[in-house]
Amino acid sequence: MASAAEQMASNLSWGTLGKATELRQRIFFTIGLLIIYRVGTYIPVPGIDAAALREFMSDAQAGIGGILSMFTGGALGRMGVFALGIMPYISASIIVQLVATMYEPWKQLRKEGEQGRRKINQYTRYGTVVLATGQAFALANSLQAGDLATSPGMFFIASAVITLVGGTMFLMWLGEQITARGIGNGISLIIFVGIVAEIPAAAAQFLSQGRSGAISPVVIIAVLLMVVAVIGFVVFMERALRKIHIQYPRRQVGMKVYDGGSSHLPIKVNPAGVIPAIFASALLLLPTTVSTFNTGQQGPVMSTLMAYFGPGQPLYLLFYAGMIIFFTFFYAREVSFKVDEVADNLKNQNGFVPGIRPGAKTAEYLDYVLVRILTLGSIYLAAVCLLPEVLRSQWSIPFYFGGTSVLIVVSVTMDTINQVQSHLLAYQYEGLIEKSQLRGKRSKNKTARKGPARR
Repeated sequence: MASAAEQMASNLSWGTLGKATELRQRIFFTIGLLIIYRVGTYIPVPGIDAAALREFMSDAQAGIGGILSMFTGGALGRMGVFALGIMPYISASIIVQLVATMYEPWKQLRKEGEQGRRKINQYTRYGTVVLATGQAFALANSLQAGDLATSPGMFFIASAVITLVGGTMFLMWLGEQITARGIGNGISLIIFVGIVAEIPAAAAQFLSQGRSGAISPVVIIAVLLMVVAVIGFVVFMERALRKIHIQYPRRQVGMKVYDGGSSHLPIKVNPAGVIPAIFASALLLLPTTVSTFNTGQQGPVMSTLMAYFGPGQPLYLLFYAGMIIFFTFFYAREVSFKVDEVADNLKNQNGFVPGIRPGAKTAEYLDYVLVRILTLGSIYLAAVCLLPEVLRSQWSIPFYFGGTSVLIVVSVTMDTINQVQSHLLAYQYEGLIEKSQLRGKRSKNKTARKGPARR
């Protein structure tokens, strides 16, 4: 028998979406801010030699330049004001979350509720400024060293740093506004739009190679089928849960005895999300990025790193998979699902796992289950992220859609759809409450009417 909420969810339609005025306003607000972001990717940084930049990026597009350009929505390829993208903010937030699990004063801030969360967000913004400044300074120096600046010098470096850092901070503010007043997670939607905007151009380039005969039609059909299969597999794994049965004992309130209830503690197969892949990519792409923007100026150390840790190299793939697995375990156990805190919360709520004692034994059992789930989840993440690397290195397929990009696209799409459904359900509940209140008023008015007075 379906519940009332499930019946209401099955009745959701476009007509309901048209009647939900607040949800419609949120969607239009989100679309408007995302359009502003896309326009900003076409505004260039002052002092860039556009012709030299186009020639340089056309040579680097098949390698690391194409990957970085996709994650910045093409802003890096055009050297727009949003060339750094939102990645400095994501890196700062990851670092702050990791430090907050080890640094005792920040641990206390996490327990202070809304005030502590605001303080941690403030530290994240400060970290974003520091990281963005460092990346902007390195990028400006690389552009100057690569003869991509019209008038190199300190003035160019200062203007480029200010522009790029200002663009990143504006994107951070834009994401916060979308989260607060729009629909979905603003930061995730900005990355999502940047990736999706570059897919048509990458697909057109991939298909054009098929028309020219560089890639056989069989390979094109196989790649397209594989993309569909990978998306379906990612959706399946992102929705996969391990439910742990939780039992609550009987309790007595006054003279009444309430029966004990039961529920489930859901643990996702991939509780860390896409964060391990992003963190591993950021670390591994650092030497390649520096090498890309310093053509012809590689030292012996950089040449050795590029020889062994360049994209597609065996050591690169091995360390990439190893870091994804490491960050999956570390982030899930230290940030997203801390077994000691979960066990204490269950004990405080008088909940227990059947057959397991509350407290330390419950924490051991949850850790036992979590390790086995994370083993499967980390292997899944590593396999999805390594797939495009293998395609590009072994079969020279330039279509870069997989790994971190497909994880972000699928997870953000699912999260946004869930939020839209939640808003529609809330709208339907409000409509039912208003109808019940109107019926209650009518029934009161009917009972309040008096018959004609007897003469």
